[in-house]
Amino acid sequence: MSHFRLTFQAVAIVASLCSQACLAAPAPSPVEIADAAALQRGDRSEVLVLGTAHLSYLPADFDRTRFDPLLARLATWAPQAIAVEAMSGAQCDYLRTYEFAYPGVAANYCFDPAPAREALGLTGPEAEKAYSEILAQPAQDRAPEVRRRLAGLFLAAGEADSALVQWLRLPPAERHADASLPQVLVDLLGKRMASRNENVTIAAPLAVRLGLERVFPVDDHTGEAASGPVDEKVYGEDMGKIWDNPAVKERAAEHERWEKSIADGGPLIDWYRALNSLESQRAAVTSDFAAAAGSKLPGNSGRAYLAYWETRNLRMAANIREVVGPGRRVLTIVGASHKPYYERYLGMTSDIKIGDVEAVLGD
Repeated sequence: MSHFRLTFQAVAIVASLCSQACLAAPAPSPVEIADAAALQRGDRSEVLVLGTAHLSYLPADFDRTRFDPLLARLATWAPQAIAVEAMSGAQCDYLRTYEFAYPGVAANYCFDPAPAREALGLTGPEAEKAYSEILAQPAQDRAPEVRRRLAGLFLAAGEADSALVQWLRLPPAERHADASLPQVLVDLLGKRMASRNENVTIAAPLAVRLGLERVFPVDDHTGEAASGPVDEKVYGEDMGKIWDNPAVKERAAEHERWEKSIADGGPLIDWYRALNSLESQRAAVTSDFAAAAGSKLPGNSGRAYLAYWETRNLRMAANIREVVGPGRRVLTIVGASHKPYYERYLGMTSDIKIGDVEAVLGD
């Protein structure tokens, strides 16, 4: 009897240990097989995510050379492509066509290509086809008339930031109108250059410094449909309550401190180090998306907001994955609240590793 009791106890112990081991080391998911294969192959594509404040609020006379130390750091990382928080001309055309489903979205977020299309006599798809054919031809450099032609085509396609890259790659003496770039489009480029947003202030000059031909718009606003029908009055009231939390107030105070520092001439790169810190990302999620995710308000607005936000970021991540393609090294510049979502979603793919932006920005 004693023998059987000991045997039973031994079996129970082994079973317990096996159970613990199984819990500690679950079988890999099927996709992890591809992850492991890509890791073993090596040379995975790297994506560096730079979180930024939206810079349009900066004063018109802001000295843009203050961004030079940031541009220099990013240039040393040597991206092969730059992705920006802007919508493609094709998606903007879609949003205009389906205005009933996305009221006001194109008007609020899209560059208006109508003057360029009228001036060049091209549709959006025709303009995109034309610039794609030119860029498919390898060139150490392109003649000024070709760059002016590309600038006009990008404007007609709805890709104003890439048009600006072509314009800035021209010597100043060559920045003038011609048959392929009528004066009305030169005026549009001048207006775009006066903008202070991060695509114009950081992305386009960096692309020029690196000898790139364009930037890639990867934003998406079709995800707004994920919220489903909402009562705008209830939604607005609920979101006001959700955002009335201590973390929001702390972030606002922190932003005011940085605004004062910048106004007093403080180094911009220090601001970008703070924006891209793990502490800052946690504060952003705590104050906003976690507050929405945990909301129990009866209007269900928190979940509607979270559905929009997650869908938008998933689609943006998919657009970046397309830019990465089979092996590009990509810098993506995006509003800082998107950064943790970009890194999470892109980090789940088999062939991408996330670059260390804090190491690039330095101490």
